[in-house]
Amino acid sequence: MNWIDNFVRPKIRSILGQRPDIAENLWVKDPESGEMVFYRDLEANQWVVPNSGYHMKIKPADRLKTFLDDGAYELVPVASMPVDPLKFRDQKRYPDRLKENRAKTGFDDSVIVATGKLFTRDVTVAIQDFDFMGGSLGMAAGQGIITGLETAANRKTPFVLFVASGGARMQEGVLSLMQMPRTTVAVLRLREAGLPFFVVLTNPTTGGVTASYAMLGDVHLAEPGAMIGFAGARVIEQTIREKLPKGFQRSEYLYEHGMVDMVVHRHNLRSTIGSLAAILTKVEASGALTSTAPTTARSSLRDAAAAAEGDDAGDLITAPAGAHAE
Repeated sequence: MNWIDNFVRPKIRSILGQRPDIAENLWVKDPESGEMVFYRDLEANQWVVPNSGYHMKIKPADRLKTFLDDGAYELVPVASMPVDPLKFRDQKRYPDRLKENRAKTGFDDSVIVATGKLFTRDVTVAIQDFDFMGGSLGMAAGQGIITGLETAANRKTPFVLFVASGGARMQEGVLSLMQMPRTTVAVLRLREAGLPFFVVLTNPTTGGVTASYAMLGDVHLAEPGAMIGFAGARVIEQTIREKLPKGFQRSEYLYEHGMVDMVVHRHNLRSTIGSLAAILTKVEASGALTSTAPTTARSSLRDAAAAAEGDDAGDLITAPAGAHAE
């Protein structure tokens, strides 16, 4: 096959004067429906498949550009951490894996911290990049979360965290598990400062991340269809020897059972978090807070809005007809 690809086909093309192949990534397949979507259409729609509404993974830079005012932000440097403290090696050396992922993503580790404005209000944002070793939590990622929380506390801004992770990083062993209590302490410091902490759970959010800072926010939002849990569904089924309910560990299922406050379409995250930040900080935001896609929210959040800013504030957070209410 290599001989055909490397010699025969180029030879035929040179004889016939055939144009080079069109880039293979011009079309992207929807994992849910199998629909083929043009790359630029998908990019323009914030990586949400137009027909099915399936939320695909989105790069941190694209997330920040669509979330913050005018797409403007400044990256916050994160202190460097020891590399390969356990001298771990599986099929590859751990430093080699880090080098590959840094070249692939352009970032030093799986957590990126930035500052910017959301409806003219200063905010601090951290994004966990699943493309970097599955968004795994290691010492550098833990330090990134802590840096984001401390930056928010020092600048007196709300903190928004977009989570996507497969759990703790096995190459760092117990050192990765230590990031769970470290980040928890940082969350408590932000809470003592009286600043809101918004967690956006994206697909997937699992393992030790779910068991720590990802479930310690003041408000938990989730993108539609996101898988959220600690252990995998197959492991749970084998342990309890029972078939799990349909949609188990998906954001809609968790919303129905009270683990998630809101299921929010990606197009609405900016306006929804902007509204919540105005309510929780009791500072009115500038600019129009508009929604373009349905949002599922608990009535208690609307009640909190009304209590904080008057009866009209409840209109900032809306639930569709038939949405679950407590």
